[in-house]
Amino acid sequence: MSSVGLHRAGGADRVFSPVTVALLLIIGLIGFAGSLLLGAYAPDLNAGRNAGPHALSNAATGYAGIVELARATGRHPRVLRSEAGWKTEDLVIATPEHGAIAMGNFMAARRGRATLIVLPKWATVADDETSGWVDIAGPLPAFDPAGVLAPATVMKVTRRPSGARALRPVSWAPQSLAVAAPLPLQAVTSAALIPLITDDAGRIVLGQVRRTNTYILSDPDLLDNHGVRRLDHARAALDLLDFVNATGARGIAFDVTLNGLGVGRSPLKLAFEPPFLAMTLAIVVALALVGWQALVRFGAPRPPTRAIAFGKTALIDNSAMIVRKAGREGMLGGRYAALIRERARAIFGVPVRMTDVDADRYLDDLGGTTRFSALVANAGRAEHRTDMLAAAQALHRWQQEKTQ
Repeated sequence: MSSVGLHRAGGADRVFSPVTVALLLIIGLIGFAGSLLLGAYAPDLNAGRNAGPHALSNAATGYAGIVELARATGRHPRVLRSEAGWKTEDLVIATPEHGAIAMGNFMAARRGRATLIVLPKWATVADDETSGWVDIAGPLPAFDPAGVLAPATVMKVTRRPSGARALRPVSWAPQSLAVAAPLPLQAVTSAALIPLITDDAGRIVLGQVRRTNTYILSDPDLLDNHGVRRLDHARAALDLLDFVNATGARGIAFDVTLNGLGVGRSPLKLAFEPPFLAMTLAIVVALALVGWQALVRFGAPRPPTRAIAFGKTALIDNSAMIVRKAGREGMLGGRYAALIRERARAIFGVPVRMTDVDADRYLDDLGGTTRFSALVANAGRAEHRTDMLAAAQALHRWQQEKTQ
C-alpha cells in the first residue's frame, strides 16, 4: 500500500510539470502583449469603417482607391489622423463631408502650402446588406458644398447633365485632364477662383483661390472610388494631384480629421513607436532576465551566516565595535607594542628580571634596519587611527623579520 501511495503522489506532482508551467507562462505573456498592442492600435484599426467620403473608405464615395493608386505609383501617400500633420509641406487633400464643417484652423495651418479641397456632392446612407458600402440617396443641396469656405470664399454651385463631354483644362495643364465629365457634373462659379479646368459652358471644375496655393475641386467623382474605376480617369486623377502640387513636394497627405476620424497619440501607443520603442524593448529584456534569474540559480549557493558569531570571534568583533564607536582606536598603539614586547621576550629569551626599557634595549641589540625602541615610541605617540595602524604594521613587520 505504501508503494501505491507513493506512485499516486508522484503522478500528482507530474500534473504541474515545469514544461506545463512554462507553456502557461508563455501563453499568458503573449496574450498580455497582444492585448496591449490591440489596446494601443484599436482606434486606428476600427476608425474609417463608416463608408464616408474620406481616404479610409472603400465605398463608392470614398477615396481609398486613389490612395492605393498613389502608393502603387510611388507618390508616397499617407493619411493624416491629427491636426499636427496639417503643417506638412506635402500636398494635403481635404474632403469635408458638409459645408458646415469648420475649416478655419485647417486653412490657417495650410496658409502658403499646396492644398486641394474636394467639395462634397452626394447624400448617402449605409448599405444594409454589405458593410462598408453606401447607397446614394441623391445630391446634397447646392448650398451645402457652396459653404465649405464661406464666408472667406464665396462660391455658387450648379449641377447639370454633362453628356459626358470632355472637360477643358488650361493650356499649361496635362492634357490627360480633358476626360469625360461626371454624370451629373457639379461645377462652381466664383470671382475668387482662377479657372484651371472648366466644362464646356465655362464653369469651374478645378479652380485656384487667388493669391494662394489652395485649389478647389468642385466634383468629387474625379477622385473618388467611383470615379477612378476607369483607366483614363485614374490617370487623370494622378495627373491632377501632380498638377496642383505647386510646392513640388514628394509626398501626398489625405486628411481625415475634418471627417471626425482624428486620433490622438496615447501614451500606450507611444511605447510601441520610435524613439520610445527602444526603452520598451529594454524593459522587456530586463523583465525576461529577472524571470530567468528567478527560475535558475546563478553560481553556488551561499551558506547562511549567523547574526551573532560564536565564541572568540563574537568577543573580538564586539570589542572592536565598542572601541571604534568610542573613538579610541588611536590610543591602542601602546598596548599593541606591549603585546609584541611580551611575544619577543618569549621568542628571544629576554631575561625575566629586565624591565621594559631594558628589554627594549636588548631587542635593539638584535640588529636590523629598525630599532624596536623607536617603533614602541612611535606606537605610544599615536593619537589617530591612521597613525596607530601604521605603527602597528611596522611592529608586525619587525616581528616577522626577526622570526624568519
